[in-house]
Amino acid sequence: MARLFAALIRHGDYAQLANTPSAHQPFPLTGEGRAQAYDAARQVHDVLQQNAWSLIASIDSSCLLRGWQTAQLIGDGLQSLGGSTTKVESFDALAERSVGSAANLSVEQIVEVIRQDPRYADPPSDWKANSRYRLPLPGAESLLEAGERVAAHMQERMRQLRAEVESDSLKLFVGHGAAFRHAAFRLGVLEFEQIGRLSMYHARPVFLEYSDAGRWRHVLGEWKLRDPDNGCLD
Repeated sequence: MARLFAALIRHGDYAQLANTPSAHQPFPLTGEGRAQAYDAARQVHDVLQQNAWSLIASIDSSCLLRGWQTAQLIGDGLQSLGGSTTKVESFDALAERSVGSAANLSVEQIVEVIRQDPRYADPPSDWKANSRYRLPLPGAESLLEAGERVAAHMQERMRQLRAEVESDSLKLFVGHGAAFRHAAFRLGVLEFEQIGRLSMYHARPVFLEYSDAGRWRHVLGEWKLRDPDNGCLD
């Protein structure tokens, strides 16, 4: 029976506002980020060739610009390396954790907004990296909730493909580091204690295998060891 694989690819470097944890920022890739996306295409191409895998023609990307751009550039790079044409499909389900109505405010501004609202207690000191904490603001979600959303999307897409593929095949998902790590926990690939210790390199794929029973396992690609002072801003 054909095997089915997924590549989790964090977007390339982008013009992120300093000290701002909202990953719904609408800014594009930097020049470095574009180069990283093209390098991701080479990495995917090499893995396809080395393992004789087929590439699923549709690339699922986050709806955010940096995710969509990364996916488009990966597709262009794969085609330039002799691959077939790909199509990018954008999904809200692959976006990073939302901080809701605090979108694009700085860390200090978010804390001050909550302190000024008599309905809410002060957020914990580790609120940015706390997997379970959700800001008490409209539209906000916890990191675990974001991971559940991403994991559900991946499960459904791979379940659909399982019935279609006739040869060993690879599906690309382009999104965001924190949401992907929490999704990997939800999928049983990472232990909860590993989430905070790991990050993802920009545009460097992590490859997982999806089984008929809906189980997942890590097969290729490296997670990045997190800088403990980062504060989980990815």
